[in-house]
Amino acid sequence: MSYRNKVYVSMDADNDLRYYYLMKAWKQNDNTPFNFYDAHDLNNIYDKSEASIKAGLQERFRNTKVFVLLVGNHTKYLYKYVRWEIEQAIKRELPCIVVNLNGKRSADEYLCPALMRDNLAIHISFNAKILQYALENWPESDEQYRKEGKTGAYYYKESVYEKLGL
Repeated sequence: MSYRNKVYVSMDADNDLRYYYLMKAWKQNDNTPFNFYDAHDLNNIYDKSEASIKAGLQERFRNTKVFVLLVGNHTKYLYKYVRWEIEQAIKRELPCIVVNLNGKRSADEYLCPALMRDNLAIHISFNAKILQYALENWPESDEQYRKEGKTGAYYYKESVYEKLGL
């Protein structure tokens, strides 16, 4: 088994890809230690059928340690790939970080896909500092909550955001 050290980012590529590129810029500018798998960069998959694309994404999931879902205005309506990616993350029991592009710091019941609303996940706003904090801290919390049989949406208290200067 290969070492799982990647962050898999799922999003509405038609409407929210610019946020993913901004995250990549944060990584480059801040020298943050996480690596992203761009779930939507499928240039190495020559057969563009849905089955081939999903097989390629499965390979990426095998090296994933954290699943990040960018939630925008249309994310909950995407079933072909985004819902499938959420299902894969849940099935693999990956720590899930839901990033609200609208700035909300807790679960957004109107925009978050239903499948993710009930799943064990931390819900945060779109910001480099809180994302880095979640990437560093949520996996351990996720593991503990799973052992205790807990599920559902979690969020960080305002004091965490204040400590980060947000």
